[in-house]
Amino acid sequence: MNLSLDPDRGSNTYDCECCNVPIDKVWGFIRNDGEPYAVFYANCYHHGDHDVWIDVIFGTWGTDTHTDHITFGCRVGPIPGEAAPAASLVPAASTYPDDALFGLKLDRDSARAHPRLADFWTAVDYLLENEPTVSAHLYGPRQA
Repeated sequence: MNLSLDPDRGSNTYDCECCNVPIDKVWGFIRNDGEPYAVFYANCYHHGDHDVWIDVIFGTWGTDTHTDHITFGCRVGPIPGEAAPAASLVPAASTYPDDALFGLKLDRDSARAHPRLADFWTAVDYLLENEPTVSAHLYGPRQA
């Protein structure tokens, strides 16, 4: 795979409903060999565990139908006893209303059994290393 981020990504900051601490949200296309491959949404939380919740949608892009779309979700952040953040599957797009864009929102068990699980983890790894907001949130700003 030759993944890249679409330069037209979106971002905004909004306040957490539980504590009014800012949440940084980013979204956009992940491309493979220049073609749309997946859409991602990442919410970077600054309270509690200082974690990121990532949803990745796979399917056919460039059409008005989303009948083949599936969405995976994960939380990436600190866990007790580990120096580096870790990722774990969570119910996909749980904070978003049902919408055809998300297609089938996979729960943890369905995601574990899905044939595209490896594609999801590849996309998450790519985002952790290459999406500037996500990477800086988890690992700090990059040094030149």
